[in-house]
Amino acid sequence: MAIISNDMTNATPIEVQDLGRLAYAPALARQRLIHQQVLAGQSPPTLLLVEHDPVITLSRGGSTTKHLLADKAQLALLGIDVQPTDRGGDITYHGPGQLVAYPILPLTCWGLNVGHYMRLLEQVAIDTAATFAVAAIQLPRCVGVWVDGSPPRKLCALGVRIRKNVSLHGLAFNVAPDLTHYQTIVPCGLADKGVTSLAQLLGLSAPAMEQVKPVLVDALRHQLDLAAAHRACNFS
Repeated sequence: MAIISNDMTNATPIEVQDLGRLAYAPALARQRLIHQQVLAGQSPPTLLLVEHDPVITLSRGGSTTKHLLADKAQLALLGIDVQPTDRGGDITYHGPGQLVAYPILPLTCWGLNVGHYMRLLEQVAIDTAATFAVAAIQLPRCVGVWVDGSPPRKLCALGVRIRKNVSLHGLAFNVAPDLTHYQTIVPCGLADKGVTSLAQLLGLSAPAMEQVKPVLVDALRHQLDLAAAHRACNFS
């Protein structure tokens, strides 16, 4: 684990920890531990960055298993694990080449409710994509960030849980994952839409993972600074 930044002089003091590549279950355990520490005032707001080993995560919704298209033998052949999760949303895939960001934040510090926080995370992904000349968008009634087309293709998936006003889970931004692995699921339960990545969109000019990480961190800090400024204006 590497601490990328713990710059407490910024308007948005967030400790950023890069977990490298890690299976889903221990990363979730790490989230829960930090969540407890943030709640207790023992840790600052924290952002975890991770690339997961190939895994399909299933939310608690009853329809999620219907969106799992591969059987156990196929998944074993591909080296894809299946794990339950307590985030919102449906079914999704995580794997190497996908930048997963887990902000563990006391939302009231920034005056955010769940809806505002989800829109903030979407904007973080849009700003990150724009840095690399990719025009990403929000779609009405569809959580996540997309590249327009027929069909629209998802570049970044979102799923969060808020417990005692502190966030868990977050976003999964496709830098260069194996997109064929998405054929094992109906991503987020949306059969009429596709999936894409920076690598697919940009080809040889696509950035490496280590280039994308600081861009996403800066985008999150910037959006939180804007939220903090808006909150200050509302209370002035």
